[in-house]
Amino acid sequence: MKLINKYSKFIPYLYFIAIIAYWFTRVNRSEGITAYPILLFGIPFIWQLIKPSKKLNFSLGIIFVCLSSYLILAYLSEALNIINFSCSIEKFIMYSGLFVFTNFAMALWMIRNSIKKTF
Repeated sequence: MKLINKYSKFIPYLYFIAIIAYWFTRVNRSEGITAYPILLFGIPFIWQLIKPSKKLNFSLGIIFVCLSSYLILAYLSEALNIINFSCSIEKFIMYSGLFVFTNFAMALWMIRNSIKKTF
């Protein structure tokens, strides 16, 4: 149990690094070399794994909570429309909803980790 508690604080950073890597590979297939600036988004998360900073951790958490809140509102406004969708679009909406709520949970986890360390 100690081992799980020790490494559980790294899960949000690894999640966002995985999302950035996936986003990079998807864009790189179609756009080529112009996809490389996407990798710059991963620098703060890798920095948090190497040399953790309370201020950076808290600011990343707040930024992603705000972005995720906006995405949740956009997702809910899209999901509540009474429009007939095809099966493929409904599947995409389900996956995007899972992605949006997971981003929100990971951002809250990052804030929890930064608050937990300060007290």
